Amino acid sequence: MRLRMGMNRVAGAVIFACLTGMVGACGGSNGTDAAPNEPEPPPVDPGQPACADSFDTTFEAIQTVVFERRGCTSELCHGNAKAAGLDLRPEVAWENLIDVPSSGSRFRRVVPGSANFSSLYLKLLAASQDMLPGGVTLPGSPMPSGGPAISAGELEAVRKWIEVGASRDGVVGDNVDGSSSAIGDLLGACLPDATPISVAPLPPPAADLGVQLEMPPFVLQPETEVEVCFASWYDYTDLVPDEFKTPDGKSFYINYSDVRGDPHSHHFVLTHSGLGADTLDDPSFGAWSCRDGPRRGEACEPTDPDSCGDGFCASEIKNSVACIGFGPDQAAVDVATGSIGGPSREGYYAIRPLKGILYWNSHAFNLTTQPHEIHTRMNLYFESDRRMLGRLGTDSSHIYIQAGQPPYTEKTYCAEHVVPQGAELYRMVSHTHKRGGRFWITDPTGARIYESFVYSDPVVQEYDPPLVYDSPDPAERTLTYCAVFNNGFNSDGSPNPRTVTRLSTMPARTSCQPVACTAGKVGAPCAGAADDAACDSAPGEGDGVCDACPITAGVTTENEMFIIIPFYGEPPS
Repeated sequence: MRLRMGMNRVAGAVIFACLTGMVGACGGSNGTDAAPNEPEPPPVDPGQPACADSFDTTFEAIQTVVFERRGCTSELCHGNAKAAGLDLRPEVAWENLIDVPSSGSRFRRVVPGSANFSSLYLKLLAASQDMLPGGVTLPGSPMPSGGPAISAGELEAVRKWIEVGASRDGVVGDNVDGSSSAIGDLLGACLPDATPISVAPLPPPAADLGVQLEMPPFVLQPETEVEVCFASWYDYTDLVPDEFKTPDGKSFYINYSDVRGDPHSHHFVLTHSGLGADTLDDPSFGAWSCRDGPRRGEACEPTDPDSCGDGFCASEIKNSVACIGFGPDQAAVDVATGSIGGPSREGYYAIRPLKGILYWNSHAFNLTTQPHEIHTRMNLYFESDRRMLGRLGTDSSHIYIQAGQPPYTEKTYCAEHVVPQGAELYRMVSHTHKRGGRFWITDPTGARIYESFVYSDPVVQEYDPPLVYDSPDPAERTLTYCAVFNNGFNSDGSPNPRTVTRLSTMPARTSCQPVACTAGKVGAPCAGAADDAACDSAPGEGDGVCDACPITAGVTTENEMFIIIPFYGEPPS
């Protein structure tokens, strides 16, 4: 594994990261000095005229349609004048945006994978909607400065482009079938078929600030969805300064972590197994080999950092859901303590082991027609101010509450979560899959403390100061969380066969029982995949398809989940 001195979510038993452009419990921020709630993406009008312009890449379309036609590249703005130090002219725009600090703001201009941490998106958003309480607070004026706001479709296209890696050369597909048409429609542009996206590598932290960890890459074949697990060895002992090590010399303190990877994953989870080097030869790991570089495929020694040269040494790749049953028979115990997640939080910390066996779990999908090698990088940042131990309070007690919801319906579900007495709630994230819509949380007084509209890039709500519900009465510490689940229901009440749960789009690892028609008599009842004739628009017409299912429970993007992920701070024991 390659270690480099250089916003993963760090979960109690795992080092956890959800990559955007996928679906997961991650995204931008919301609240004071952060992004407001996301607007719902605008509907695409299927009757709109053919596009007026064709472009080779998504960024080229954004450059022309948004930056140039909306006046952002004019002489007095981000053209020759370089307002706020930003030049958006086409020959330099991408390089001036990606991971570049913004003027006077804690945000970078564009953070690949995180629209809600990107000042470009926040400034465009600020001009596009009325300011909400606790909304955008950024220096300078919204964009475009002095002109009308960009359209809702253009804003959504910029958000999607950033969410799916902010690629300069790729073509962004939508989150349903990989087609680039949805992005093209938003911009009024024609784009080629979607391509695999390689995200700009996460810059490593300085040696005195943290360390970077890289995942051994793997190749994701076209038009496939897989969930894999594999192992690697790491050793930070000589990389972490003594001041950040625990008294026993076995672990180190971190304040937060940051993750970035190619946006082709439903989720990415990194777990410290709790196992030592003495288990590396366990046959359950299979053969250890170099994952990439000039020695790709050769046998390697996982504890030897030079065994693969510039490549990575990793175990065999196994199909596994959440790495359950992976590795030696002995139960793996994660010895990591605490959870931080998200941006830096003064005084909060977590503890991570200095070395051990890592389990990499990637649930990835490639909706394009080309293979793609998946890369992920994670930064861990040191912490010396250790007043509150971060803890993840993930509540999945009602994870499958929506299972069985009939096709062509929209329903709201609610559940309750009790805040531990005395804990400080400093951050909140929601998690659903692609049929989850608006998600909101209210506190015991009925006040709304969280709201998110985009399942694949959910709001990360910051609370500063933290919220503390310290009553001995659990009722006065109970949060109510709700979400709307849409199983193919259009706003006018008509059925939508493209967005409904369908047997034909289910990955191999899951299935469903069709009960309604998706072609012919769309929305009519039917009795299973062999009952297409019942869906014919007229007897014997042969145009019927029985394919629409109730919402299913499970781990793929075609299944659904309903989870809240609160982050708590507690005094260290």
